Amino acid sequence: MSSTELFAHENAILCEARAIAAQENQHAEIYRQALAALAEHYARMMRESHRLISRSDRAERELNRLNEQLQDLACALEYKATHDPLTGIYNRSAIIDRVQRALDAGPVALTVIDIDHFKRINDSFGHPTGDAVIRSLIRRVQTILDEGDSIGRIGGEEFTILHPRAGLEGAHATALRIRESLNAEPLAELSEWPVTASFGVSWAARRTPFDELYSRADAALYEAKQQGRNRVVTAD
Repeated sequence: MSSTELFAHENAILCEARAIAAQENQHAEIYRQALAALAEHYARMMRESHRLISRSDRAERELNRLNEQLQDLACALEYKATHDPLTGIYNRSAIIDRVQRALDAGPVALTVIDIDHFKRINDSFGHPTGDAVIRSLIRRVQTILDEGDSIGRIGGEEFTILHPRAGLEGAHATALRIRESLNAEPLAELSEWPVTASFGVSWAARRTPFDELYSRADAALYEAKQQGRNRVVTAD
């Protein structure tokens, strides 16, 4: 639809006013009537313009609000897709993805942690206490990790730490600090029961598959368990 068709009535009033203005020696009342009609339609157009602008502003605000909600929802969904609901750390798929991307970029050290005798804790104190122990242990670990390290829950009471900036010795030292912290101060949620963990540490060069790096750390963890638990073992 053209602008002429859209404002047909207004164009007619405008053309009539122009025709009257072009005439000479008309009675003043004729000019006043034409001016009044023109002013009335102008005022109506102003009111309509304000209404449309107001509606447009409201629509823009509503669109902005909906866009913010969509962005918040997308962030929430992404978080839930990549984080463990119990601990808030990366879930299994997310930490594996981060480790593999780190391996694509350079050498990587990896630590696998397993809480010692965790089944006994669940059997003796109940699963809610077991969940509280897991959360408390993760908080303790996070205070010790180096900048740039990432931790994820592989499953149950087993966790993986990615050390993208540390070599094998640095990752081993971090594992020792975590072990010493657990031995030195009981977790607040289970102060009457010493909670310890076993650690397996490995290192791999750039472009090593995740499974190979993890298998080495897991073998070292198994060795730590075999040696009596509450130990840090580094893969050959």
